[in-house]
Amino acid sequence: MFLFKEGSMNRLRLKNRIVRSATWEGMCTPEGEASRRLLELYRELVKGGVGLIISGYSYVRADGKQMPGKMGIDNDSLIPALQKLTDVVHDHGGRVFCQLVHAGGLAATDAPLAPSAKDATSLRAMHQHDIDELVAAFAAAAKRAQESGFDGLQLHGAHGYLINQFLSPLTNRRQDNYGGSLENRTRFLREVYQAVRREVGNDYPVTIKLTAADNIDGGFTLEEAVIVAGQLDAWGIDAIEVSSGTAAAGALSPVRQLIDRPEQEAYNADYARAIKQAVKAPVMVVGGIRSPAIAEELLKGGAVDFVALSRPLIREPDLVNRWQADATHRATCISCNGCFRPGLKEGGIRCIVV
Repeated sequence: MFLFKEGSMNRLRLKNRIVRSATWEGMCTPEGEASRRLLELYRELVKGGVGLIISGYSYVRADGKQMPGKMGIDNDSLIPALQKLTDVVHDHGGRVFCQLVHAGGLAATDAPLAPSAKDATSLRAMHQHDIDELVAAFAAAAKRAQESGFDGLQLHGAHGYLINQFLSPLTNRRQDNYGGSLENRTRFLREVYQAVRREVGNDYPVTIKLTAADNIDGGFTLEEAVIVAGQLDAWGIDAIEVSSGTAAAGALSPVRQLIDRPEQEAYNADYARAIKQAVKAPVMVVGGIRSPAIAEELLKGGAVDFVALSRPLIREPDLVNRWQADATHRATCISCNGCFRPGLKEGGIRCIVV
């Protein structure tokens, strides 16, 4: 099966084509330090067979934190705990990337930074010095991730967070060099990518989770995403994970519910196919994959190079091993999103379905 063939990103070899997509785990201290519970979760995922873990979204600066228990990578004091996390993964033969994010206008602060403040008086429009400082924060966080033993990075350019906010005309109404045309709206992403790449070097995998569409009228479109993906490819991105939607997209949000039939699975597959045709870099797709047959079809048909899952692995951390033993096993996740409620109440996501 293509699912279990080796793959690569930059010079990194991966044992299969199955990726644990990033999520909010809610298992870190208020200071952003990884807990023992998070270490155990990653141990289970590696032992369960995933080829690559992408960490929970980790804030590059404290004012970019969104949810409680979110992992931080904004200061050097966190490096020892991060090293313990990567050691756990490597001790069991796994690979792990760190996802870097700033929540921008979605951050849990009194006056969140955002590309624009129009129609939202609680937001604070970023000045040039804010942009420069955040570009530097992404680069510094990338260096910490490398020093902590992560095998690579993923920039979060999706789901309505800061990079996506700059890309989307719904949230970027600037009149300067960072707004208006797609070229200008891509400028912040380009500066972040280039600063990160300078910090970690050309041989270290740098990837991105890219929104293929906001799924909202007047938002970022697939046509624009294809152009941005092509630019990322030219800059040297090592892989693109394709997702779509924001929290404001309703039924077309990134975490759609009640995926209970094969025809509902892989709801970002068409987006991924379009982007795959525009780039040479490996392409991953996330969103509603529940059956090994569906995943195999995507890989075998050349639509993508990797498949990424998140919620199914919350319920079944050993899902990949189950697929390898039984190609007919469909993930038992019912896509209810109930797994996130314990993250708020108990300090960690878990499946609540018995």
